[in-house]
Amino acid sequence: MRIIVPIKQVPETNAVKMDDQTGTMIREGVEAIINPLDLYAIETAIQLREAHGGEVTAISMGPPNAVKALREAVAMGCDSAVLICDKSFAGSDTWATSYVLAGAIRRLGEVDLILCGERATDGDTGQVGPGIASFLDLPAATYVGKIDELGEKTIRLRRLVEDGYEILEVDLPALLTVVKEIADPRLPTLGGKKKAKHVEIPIWGPEDIGVEPDKIGLEGSPTRVVKIFRPKLARQCEKIAATDEEAVSQAADKLMAFLQERNLL
Repeated sequence: MRIIVPIKQVPETNAVKMDDQTGTMIREGVEAIINPLDLYAIETAIQLREAHGGEVTAISMGPPNAVKALREAVAMGCDSAVLICDKSFAGSDTWATSYVLAGAIRRLGEVDLILCGERATDGDTGQVGPGIASFLDLPAATYVGKIDELGEKTIRLRRLVEDGYEILEVDLPALLTVVKEIADPRLPTLGGKKKAKHVEIPIWGPEDIGVEPDKIGLEGSPTRVVKIFRPKLARQCEKIAATDEEAVSQAADKLMAFLQERNLL
């Protein structure tokens, strides 16, 4: 069983910054962590390997420091990791990112299952997982909350929908995006941390994965952020000081009149 887990290094939630000129995220000098929702995909992959054998490989497209996220994945229990890194990838939208990750997965060879987090907490689109499946021409199931049975050629699962679960049987190889309900991510072990510290993580560029230069990076991205702004909240209020019993009565009358004028009572 060969399982691939695409993961992403994201800024801490309170440290997200955007470049007003390019519409892309500023990552330099910002504290970064492994995307929290990817941890559920990693845990699911490790549990499947423990039950059925095989190997788990984590891959990530990002700057050189994204290797930190990959080492964390190895410390949790992944067998190996690959970083897809080159300046030409900078500014890729979800389409270009999916294209690049699909190229890396092709380079890895035969795959039985690809497990992704539901979405990344920085972009919040949930598009990359299905995008990878599209480029690889694989069946995809999103919002998977439970895997009931894994066979040699099919996987039976429960997909979270608005009013419960949708039970599906999907042909392998396939791509799944998983939600929090599927597992509780484990903490890295001491042995895992030692392995992660010394594991060799290859770095692949565009030539290594066979992607076309005009389909990657900011220039190869068909979607753009054209404007970034912070909404301004303007509120006008009237404060009534009720310092004695008579003022309290007057304040109550004013409040009642205010609500009645706006048909709120």
